[in-house]
Amino acid sequence: MTAGLESEHAPITDCFPATEGPLDRFELSGEDVTLFERQGFLGPINALNSEEVKDLRARLDAIGERIEHHRELLYEVEEAWLERPDEVVLHFLGAWRVDELFHDLAFHPGLTVPLAQLLGVERLRFWHDQVFWKPPLHPGVVPWHQDWSYWQRTTPENHITIHISLDDADEESGCLHFIPGSHRWGALPAASFGGDIDQLRAHLDEDQRAAFQPVATPLKAGQASIHHSSTVHGSFANRSNRPRRGVVLNFMGPDTRCTDAEAPLLQGCPLFAAGALVEGAFFPIVLDRSSS
Repeated sequence: MTAGLESEHAPITDCFPATEGPLDRFELSGEDVTLFERQGFLGPINALNSEEVKDLRARLDAIGERIEHHRELLYEVEEAWLERPDEVVLHFLGAWRVDELFHDLAFHPGLTVPLAQLLGVERLRFWHDQVFWKPPLHPGVVPWHQDWSYWQRTTPENHITIHISLDDADEESGCLHFIPGSHRWGALPAASFGGDIDQLRAHLDEDQRAAFQPVATPLKAGQASIHHSSTVHGSFANRSNRPRRGVVLNFMGPDTRCTDAEAPLLQGCPLFAAGALVEGAFFPIVLDRSSS
């Protein structure tokens, strides 16, 4: 198994100096928590400053230029993009294993503190990261989906996602849209990321179809949105002359267990037995407030 940065379970750069100081200053307000519980998503919130965004863009460009070189460490590169890059959004998992800045994002308390707060845990475990990259005037979409549809090989459902925009993202450039309240719909079938944006609609009941009212969440570069693992979300094509790049970090509760021992949870990771705690080098605890 090829080794990356996954064995480092603390920041390895000083690129995020604003993370120093009391952790409670990163906590969300009670109003924000209530809003998240009601609609299943929250945003925009401020996550990174302009210099941090600039540095991450440069690192992402470097990864993109050598993506074939990095494929041994990346968990996944979207197969449909490899086949149809002019039609499908570039989507890959595992940048934290190949680049120090992407690695350190997973330990950023400005991200982990509010996410642990929303999950109701004192210890937060990293699940994996993703990158979504829409070039200017690119027709690729991200179909309506629930993250949880792809994660049911773990239990219980106590997962959460933060999407950090590296560019100003609006409706013209294909920003994220969420379906308020859809986190209470239960599990829906997984959608194919290389397919039509509306493929999920065929699996909705009458009440869900009536409630399917997408809400756009524009973000400035460095801002983020947070969503529940069962919140239905997606994004349309980039009709602008600007790129739309987003870094996604997924986290889970500390007691998450594996439900399926047939294959590793992520490509290149060790195989867990059914019922085993999801832990180890690839799934570190990134925040621990249990002793504070």
